Amino acid sequence: MPDTIENLHARMERAALALDFEEAKRCRDQIAMLRGGATPDEAEQADFAGLERQEPGAMGLGTSQQRLTPPPGWKRPAKPDPLTSGRSSKGQRRRP
Repeated sequence: MPDTIENLHARMERAALALDFEEAKRCRDQIAMLRGGATPDEAEQADFAGLERQEPGAMGLGTSQQRLTPPPGWKRPAKPDPLTSGRSSKGQRRRP
């Protein structure tokens, strides 16, 4: 008979107290599947061997953002000269 979320939660707590963390992990993953909409039979038969969770502390400031890499051969454009910004190409400003 498939377990309910309450039974799995109790099994998970007993396993954690007995230091059987593998069983506790299986129960936790089954609970997550049940909450996600899986049937109890699907949750019981699921294989969680390839499932990787994010490590604690892996999300710091800016670590969750992608790093964009420029295409090969791309060069950063030259910075504009701050003394020439706002001037027309003719070299003179118009007076009001």
